[in-house]
Amino acid sequence: MSSLFRLSPSPSPKILQKALARSLATATSSLEPKTHFKITLRRSAIALGERKKETLVSLGLHRRTQTVYQAHTPEAAGKILKVKELVEVENVPASAVRTQTEQRHERRASRGYAIAGSRLKGLQWERTKP
Repeated sequence: MSSLFRLSPSPSPKILQKALARSLATATSSLEPKTHFKITLRRSAIALGERKKETLVSLGLHRRTQTVYQAHTPEAAGKILKVKELVEVENVPASAVRTQTEQRHERRASRGYAIAGSRLKGLQWERTKP
């Protein structure tokens, strides 16, 4: 009977913090006005014409699964309509807009450990001279 009740390891505080931040973001995003397009390139434009490729570059999309944020403007909407078969578009508030660096840090896996301290700091050659 003990095999039926296995305890799963509890999630790390960092994972819980990220989940809480996501839930708060979705709760507050429903109240905020949608001001940006979240555009993700889902299909490749390899076999398509130069005009479609140039449109993707002008949107800032270079690789598949790359995500960029564009403000709601008629120009951006027209570009999206030109390549609508290749991209996935979502309306998001300004608070959900992420830079490339922020997106990279969000994707990065946790280290799996924490550094508590170092014993090397107490060594003789590490001490400062008075």
